Amino acid sequence: MWNLIVRHLNDLVAVALFVIGFADLLFQKNMIKKVIGLNVMDSSIYLLLASQGYITGRKAPIITDGVMSAEYYINPIPSGLVLTGIVVSVSVTALLLSMTIRMYKKYHSLDLDYCLMMARGEG
Repeated sequence: MWNLIVRHLNDLVAVALFVIGFADLLFQKNMIKKVIGLNVMDSSIYLLLASQGYITGRKAPIITDGVMSAEYYINPIPSGLVLTGIVVSVSVTALLLSMTIRMYKKYHSLDLDYCLMMARGEG
């Protein structure tokens, strides 16, 4: 049992981080905290992809001495997905923070429930 936990520690940490980020996204009312929760969820996915793509004892697929067998290298696709995901995550974070600034300028609050109530005209 303990060996199984140690072998899959990266996966368990990624799942725990995803749950923490998702709970933050669901239960926080402050928009900045929601953006932080979304970033924690993104980071957990990157950790999961990186841990699944790594194979112990293999090297990065950078060929210097000629082409060798593929069994000596790790899979480069998860690394590419992580890099692409980071770029998209930074863009989404910038967009959400700029929308949060506009929301604060209009409603003078970062509380999502209050801003939605004011937008509907119930306040």
